[in-house]
This record gives sequence, C-alpha cells and structure tokens, in this order.
Amino acid sequence: MTILDKIVERKRVEVSEAQAKVSIEELSEYPLFSRTCYSLKESVIDPQRTGIISEYKRASPSKGVINNINTVSEVVKGYQNAGASAISVLTDADFFQGSLKDLEEARSVLTIPLLRKEFIIDKYQIAEAKAYGADIILLIAACLTNEEVSELSNYAKTLGLNVLLEVHNEEELKGNLFDTVDAIGVNNRNLKDFSVSLAHSYDLVNKIPDTYIKVSESGISDPQTIRELKSIGYNSFLIGENFMKTTDPGKALLEFVKEI
Repeated sequence: MTILDKIVERKRVEVSEAQAKVSIEELSEYPLFSRTCYSLKESVIDPQRTGIISEYKRASPSKGVINNINTVSEVVKGYQNAGASAISVLTDADFFQGSLKDLEEARSVLTIPLLRKEFIIDKYQIAEAKAYGADIILLIAACLTNEEVSELSNYAKTLGLNVLLEVHNEEELKGNLFDTVDAIGVNNRNLKDFSVSLAHSYDLVNKIPDTYIKVSESGISDPQTIRELKSIGYNSFLIGENFMKTTDPGKALLEFVKEI
C-alpha cells in the first residue's frame, strides 16, 4: 500500500466521522460559507503579484516535521506582504499536522485567495472548505476517477469555489479537462513514492490547454527555475517546503521574489 493509499483510506474514515458530528446543512450556516470567493485567475495575472502560491506546511510524510515554530497567521501574512498570489494551507492532521482551524486562521488575516490543500474524496470536504474560508479546492487526479473529478468540480462551482486539478502524467490530464476546472497543477512529486522531478512540468506544459491557469507544483527551490517555467508557459508556482524550512518563511519568499 502506497502513502497515497493510506491517506485516502484515512480520509474515508475522517469524512464519515465529521459528517456524524456536523452535517452539510449545518456547514452551510457557518458565517464564512456565504462569503464571495476571491478569483485565483485574477490574483495570478495581477502584475502586482508574483504568481506564487505559497504554502503553510508543518510536516510531510517524506520529510517529517518541517516547521512547528511559526504560527499560521504570521507566516501567511508574511507571504501575502511578499507578493504571493495565493496561499495554500494543509488541513490533513495525521500525515501533515494540519487542521481546518489553520485554514480559518489564515482566512482571518488574508485578502488574497486561499487554497484548502487536502486529499478530497467527498463533497462534504468541499463544503467544509467553503465553511472554513477557502477560495480554492484541490482535486488530485491520482486518487479520483474522471467521473469523481467531474462531480466534485461541479459541486465546487455551485459553491463559487475555484478548482485546482492536480495531475502527474498525461493520462491523468487527458481524462479530466472539464470546464469546471480553473487551474491545472502538474505535481513534480510522485504521490506514490514521493520522488521529485521537474521533468513532469516540462513534459506536460504544452498538453494543457491555454484556457487553464498552468501551475507547477513541488520541487521548486530557486528563482531560475521559476524563470524557466514561466518561459515555457506556466503562470503559477506552488512552493511550500522551500520557505517553510526557514525560520522566517515570509522573509524567505521576499528574498526569493527579488531574484525572479
């Protein structure tokens, strides 16, 4: 069983337990559920911003604890001030030490789009994302069928959410080019074994229609890589660990941006 299999198995239990405590109908009564979402596309193409989606990530299965010193609010405010186009917050507890409370805390200090970084397998998690302040949800093709991607992205759209679809190869991409997807992210990290190769972004960029925001995810650690990825057609770049492993992630992004 791969790490991804274990995570998805755990998600099924989590969703069942969460639904038993709070129904979707109850989530829809949460104050943040009715707010209008910020547009990912508008923020990514804003010339005042960088195209970077900066991530708050305490830990990961492959690296263990990355940063348990800095608070969510101080990190995401630093990212926003440094020019991030959007913020990603991990909400998985068991494998990444995140929570929905982290998402809510980030929302309270941000005026740019916020992504719930989660392994979504059920509509309930999308309703949770909206209720806790997300503007964007992530759908990972590696753990969903094409039909599930279609169904879940449709539901997200009914709530006014932006949809980022994550793919790792051409097969995952080709079956999921739905109108209800706003952005396609190429994950340079293989979720089966967590190995990283930027070759995935280079291989897939021209296979993604230009109607989608093109995002390169994971393994980006230097400004030169951003320049190269921009030159071949990427609009956005998801970076987490590179900043989180420092003592001041916001400052790390600011210094990084100066060199792009």
